[in-house]
Amino acid sequence: MLTELRISSFAVIDGLTLECAAGFHVLTGETGAGKSILVDALALLVGGRASIDQIRTGAEEAVIEAAFTIPVSGPLADGLRQNGLLGEAETDLIIRRILSRSGRNRVYVNGHLTPLHALQDLAGTLIDIHGQHEQQSLLSAQAQLDALDAFGHLKGARAAYAEVYRRWQARQRELQDTLQAAAERQAREDLLRFQHRELEEAEVRPGEDEALARERQRLAHVRRLAELADQSYERLYGSDQSMLSDLGAISAGLKEIRSIDPDIAEWAALSEEAAVHLQELTARLRDYRDGLDQDPERLARVEERVDRLLRLKKKYGGSLDSVLARAREVQEEINALATAESRAVELRESLDRARAELEALALRLSEGRRRAAAKLEAKISEELAALRMERTKFEIAILRETGEAGLGPTGADRVDYRLSANPGEPLLPLARVASGGELSRVMLALKTVLAEGDRVPVLIFDEVDAGVGGAVAAVMGRRLKALADYHQVFCVTHLPQIAAQAGTHFLVEKEVLKRRTVTRIRRLAPGERREEVARMLGGLSITKAVRETAAEMLGESARER
Repeated sequence: MLTELRISSFAVIDGLTLECAAGFHVLTGETGAGKSILVDALALLVGGRASIDQIRTGAEEAVIEAAFTIPVSGPLADGLRQNGLLGEAETDLIIRRILSRSGRNRVYVNGHLTPLHALQDLAGTLIDIHGQHEQQSLLSAQAQLDALDAFGHLKGARAAYAEVYRRWQARQRELQDTLQAAAERQAREDLLRFQHRELEEAEVRPGEDEALARERQRLAHVRRLAELADQSYERLYGSDQSMLSDLGAISAGLKEIRSIDPDIAEWAALSEEAAVHLQELTARLRDYRDGLDQDPERLARVEERVDRLLRLKKKYGGSLDSVLARAREVQEEINALATAESRAVELRESLDRARAELEALALRLSEGRRRAAAKLEAKISEELAALRMERTKFEIAILRETGEAGLGPTGADRVDYRLSANPGEPLLPLARVASGGELSRVMLALKTVLAEGDRVPVLIFDEVDAGVGGAVAAVMGRRLKALADYHQVFCVTHLPQIAAQAGTHFLVEKEVLKRRTVTRIRRLAPGERREEVARMLGGLSITKAVRETAAEMLGESARER
């Protein structure tokens, strides 16, 4: 609900602060006092069109700021949280809109600078304004369908349908992707087959490129390697003056020394160990020398293999590991393509089953809507008759959904609330009803019937009493008061029968201060209310009898509450 409203430098309002309570509020005052200015200000808070002309003369900016307490859950809170404008457990909402002569208008929601469309998204979920304004939630086809489903208690059936619809759509998207993949499969498969053949024939082994690099290095220098190995072998063993021959002589001398001086036995054995190591080294050199391949053809084959691996690495990721990984990926994708056709068959069968289930749920939903529409038409017609619109014909047309295959996210139906205000006139969509006062009464009837399921917290009725009076006005007042059990209701009115029903009464006055016109709004105390209702009853001549009538009307209203 709206808890506080502040307006500064807006139209003829210099500055005002309005504190509001729950329940039914009325705004009254002389014609031209500026009652509708308050409605205009609230309209701006839900994205209404702004104009520089609305800024008070002499001011550079006009500021409209409102504080609301909103339900912790529901479409309003969910939408604000999705946009990051409301905390998880928060219920306080502050909206501030600034109009500037420079054209730099700003919007703040809970302190966050916010684009205007965020306010426009609140229209119909935070405030419903009924009268000569655009923010009327029940004029949209979606809102009309939602209202009908709420009235018919079809939430469960609609949720069941929506779940199957989402599953059906997901299957459709998957089938489209599968069929598209199948259409592209041939070209893709040709490429994959080529890559698979190329990689398979290459017979790449992990680490092969590094091993080949070492072999190529060895083959490229095989003559020098053979020369060095042979020289080393000769010096170790091959000549008469080889190191092993010299070491043999040294070992013989050490044996003789040891036979004379046993103390050298420990280190004299080192020569024997050295001989063992040199003999092992000699054998290794001989095998290495004899094993060197001086075949130029082998070098050419190694060069060719290295070049082939290099091309594969450049093509498939830069390393031999990436080449091997690509080989696995190609095989897996070939396998996946092979199963694509069978998957398409499975998806078609699944789609057929989901479609059959969806149509059954849509039919059940449509039947429920037709039953609910008949009841809702009757109730709204009763309300319209009570509001002196007994000749008005109201109808809820249930039309076939024009979406894909006649099914949409909310079923197979779309609805259109239609109205014929006078006999002989055709039924027209509610949005095309010309008279603002007439439309306000229709909205009052709709809101009265749908009050329990309607979750818009603040309702504003402007010119709802146009062209009515007497007993009809009293009925309207009672309807508005009853709506306040479910919503916070504001009504701009000229009728005392309506004003007397309110729990909170604001008086709008215009006065001249320092040669400038200023509109004031103040909350009336009980005694002041009686005088204002009396003024509305008697005009310029307020007699004792008129005051007594006003007191009686207020007393009756209080007793009814």
